[in-house]
This record gives sequence, C-alpha cells and structure tokens, in this order.
Amino acid sequence: MNRRDVLRMAGGGSFVGLAGCTDLFETQSAQAPPLPENRPDAVYYPTHYEGMEMPGMKEQSGYKCALTYSYAHRFWLMKPNGISKVEIQPEDSIHLMPVVWDTQTGIIPPDVNPQLTITQDGESVDQFAPWPMLSQPMGFHFGDNAQLRGDGTYTVEVSIGGPSTRRTGSLTENQGNASFTFEFEFSESTLNEISYTDIPDDKEGTKGAVGLMDMEMLPNSQVPTPDALPGDVRGSGTSGDAKFVVTLLDDASRFGGGEGQKYLAVSPRTPYNRTMLPMMSLSATLQRDGTSVFDEILQATIDPDLRYHYGTTVADVQSGDELTITVDSPPQTARHEGYETAFADMPDVQVTL
Repeated sequence: MNRRDVLRMAGGGSFVGLAGCTDLFETQSAQAPPLPENRPDAVYYPTHYEGMEMPGMKEQSGYKCALTYSYAHRFWLMKPNGISKVEIQPEDSIHLMPVVWDTQTGIIPPDVNPQLTITQDGESVDQFAPWPMLSQPMGFHFGDNAQLRGDGTYTVEVSIGGPSTRRTGSLTENQGNASFTFEFEFSESTLNEISYTDIPDDKEGTKGAVGLMDMEMLPNSQVPTPDALPGDVRGSGTSGDAKFVVTLLDDASRFGGGEGQKYLAVSPRTPYNRTMLPMMSLSATLQRDGTSVFDEILQATIDPDLRYHYGTTVADVQSGDELTITVDSPPQTARHEGYETAFADMPDVQVTL
C-alpha cells in the first residue's frame, strides 16, 4: 500500500477498502501502526515494510557510500538494562541511512561509524552519528531519524573513521577516514511516493521475515551460505533464533596463526535472510574425551571470503570434539520491528565437530 494512496483515500472522506486498517491510518503520519500482540521471542513478520529513496552515490579512499532514506521509523536500542524503544518524534522528517561498503569486496563493514552533518544554505540543520541497525528488508545498516526544515535542498556530509575490527587479506589495505558530500533535494511529495506495504493481520507477528529488498546497485549484508563458506564446515547450532555455522580452515596464517595452526571460525546469521550479526562478544571452549582442549575468546574479524565472523586459531580439531559457543553479549545493534524480540536471550550453543 502506498502511503500517498492511503492519504488520498482519506481526503476523499471514505474509509472503504481499509477494513482492518483503521489503526494504521490513525498513526499513518508517524508510520507506526500498533505492534502485533503476543510477539514471539524470535524473528517475526512486522506490521509493514517500506521502500527507500537514494539521492546519490560517491566513492573515495577505497569505499563507496550511498545516501538513502525512507519514512521516519520507530526502533529499539540495546541497553545494559534491556531493550529500549525509540518512538518517532513529531519533528522527525525521515529515516536517513548512509550505506558504506568496501569497493573491492562489496562488504559492508559495521565498524566505520559514520558521522552525518546536514546543512542548508550554510546553516546547520542536524548533526548525529546514526545507529548500527538490523532491519529485515535493509539488513545491517546505519540509520537514524533526521529532522529537516521541509522541502528544499540540503547538503549532507558523511564522514567515516578507521576500522576497529580485525581485517584480513585485501581489506587490510582499506583504512577508512573518508568523507562523502551529497546535495540532497528533499520534498514531502517524493517521500510520500516511497512504497509502504501492509502485512496481513493473520501473518504479522508470526515467525518469519520479510525478504531483503533488491537494492540494485547496492550490496547487501548477507554472510555466505554454509556450502559457500571456505574451509570444512563442521556443524551448526541456534541461539536466540540466530544460527551459528562453524567451519575449520587448515591455514591460519592470514589470521595471525603460526605454522601448522588451524583457524576455527563461527559465522552467526539471522534466520531466513542470512544477515550478519555483528557487535557480539563470543567465547568458545573445546572438549575432547571430557578434557578441555582450549577456552578462548572468539575475535570479531572481517575477511574477504568468510566476511564478518568470529574466530580463533587452534592447534588441532578432531572428529567428535565438543564445541561450546558462549554469547557473552548479544548483538549490540539497534533493531527495527521484527528483530527486537530476537537475538537477546542467547544461551550457549553446542556443536559436535
């Protein structure tokens, strides 16, 4: 359902054809229909999903950046005392999302921490650091609601910092510290043309997910399927509705390992869409015949082939070894609707290698 179509129907003084959508219309200006009741502690179909607009794309210092936006969103933040909901404020104009990726590999690094500065005619309009976020149609991205001054031309500067996550291979050459400047022509009418799709009442709130949108020129934040992971995939498990795939690489040299060492990699991903799950703290223990072989922290790493994952070097892994993956802290990302009840309470994952 297009938002403008809903508003046009309301302007005609009739709600015919909007059966079951009264609450949706009443909160349409805020793009926030009532949340489904009895949401599962898992990934679920949200009440709706939206498209986006892309004003432009730039390239600098080994990175590309696309500026995108959609309607202002409600979302949830991970806090030490639990998940906190961020409501849409009356002054919020759009949800602004800079998409930054490594030009050579197409990988979207979750550690570049964009800073946004919005000006109009040389005057400051808004300045903020968007949140790292998980969205079903968008995947991992940085985003936040922005406050504009209505229709007009804006200048948006996106600055990114250097990497804070270990990188391997060609990714080590890309040290960030780049900036991208966009001239952004905003109009309410263009915003209202962005697609808005209502999910049927009998489907919203049930387990499942909206598929990733086709972003054409933009990469996505998926991790490889188990069959496409390098190394010898030794098993998988689930925790908090996330899937953890374990693979073993014979050569650990590019991960800092010594001669003869192997590399044990854990690749967490969302169900349904295979979106990466960054900003976790993981550790692992390996037992063989009831005896602990190692107890190590798994280091977050971005690799051209494994993409975003967590890993450690090991001397040896034998068939039948018992691996226990402990989630010391769940993904510290904000979540859009459909993800806010998942990836929070995450018990240990047991995998027999």
